Amino acid sequence: MKIKILIVDDEPHALDVIKKYISEFPQIEFVGTCSNAVHAFQILQEQEIDLIFLDIKMPGLLGTDLVRTLKNPPRVIFTTAYQDYALDGFDLNAVDYLLKPIPFERFLKAMHKVFDIFKLQHQKREFLAPSVEQKADDFLYLRIDRKRVKINVNDIYWMESLKDYIRITLKDRVLVTKQKIGVLEDLLPQEKFIRIHRSFMVSIEKIESYHSYAIEILGKELPIGRNYKAECKRRLVTGS
Repeated sequence: MKIKILIVDDEPHALDVIKKYISEFPQIEFVGTCSNAVHAFQILQEQEIDLIFLDIKMPGLLGTDLVRTLKNPPRVIFTTAYQDYALDGFDLNAVDYLLKPIPFERFLKAMHKVFDIFKLQHQKREFLAPSVEQKADDFLYLRIDRKRVKINVNDIYWMESLKDYIRITLKDRVLVTKQKIGVLEDLLPQEKFIRIHRSFMVSIEKIESYHSYAIEILGKELPIGRNYKAECKRRLVTGS
């Protein structure tokens, strides 16, 4: 399975450089280029894109603002000549942040991150029950201490990302598994769970109270990240 890539940049030279770089990777399916964020938005509504190389400072709409408008954005590598936007880039969970002019060695390092991420996505089926009929709506099998532990989805209160590990809090115990939180986010039923922060995902029905910057579960306050506030407000206030 190839990774579908879109390049978004208003500088023709920058487009050409990235196109040349990605041509070195047979795992990549080059979808196309566009010169502004509005055109990119239109393409993303029509096609399934896995990864965007996205310039930040473009006429009309910043690349970072484009990502904020997307309900389910693809993976993003920001490309820019300005260091000032680095914090915004990583707040948006970018795979990487490349400063122009981009040397091939630095590009290669970013691609290693990309391949690691998509490799994990392909491995997520290993965390499902052995029966092909079993759905993640009911339970998951997670690797914990060299064995697979069955976890009822309805018993999960929240999950916290700890770099390459996830701490899963249940009512009566806490489990730690080596995995990325994004993998479990893809597996778990979206109607039951909500991502409130880069590091936290919670069960909606377990939320005891909330305000603009935190939610409370089991008497513990968990922070709501700045870039997750709008989605939390939409789902918690309107229930949609």
